[in-house]
Amino acid sequence: MKLVNAFSIGMLGPVPEHHAVSAAFRRITLEEARHILDYGIESAIGHPSTAVLLSNLLGLEVPENRVSVTLVPGERAVVAQYAGPRLPDGAIKLPLGTEIQWFEIEILERSF
Repeated sequence: MKLVNAFSIGMLGPVPEHHAVSAAFRRITLEEARHILDYGIESAIGHPSTAVLLSNLLGLEVPENRVSVTLVPGERAVVAQYAGPRLPDGAIKLPLGTEIQWFEIEILERSF
């Protein structure tokens, strides 16, 4: 299962002028994320400190892996979306008043 810390249009591959994508987004808990990722993590977390922060939260090893991600129909990913003011460089713990919002996404269909 891919683990990313953001979701962007670029993850859908080349986007022609007329492109439709169906995707399902489901808010999940930390425990659900941990359960999903316990079967194997394909990390796309590019910053070392973010990988450590997520490892600490999940209790699972999240390797740093600076890669581009493309999701195809039928593929799912877990998104660890940070919510709060910009994290200080090198932060490995969440500051007070911030959180990671967890989502499971699935690309359902693409059409041109």
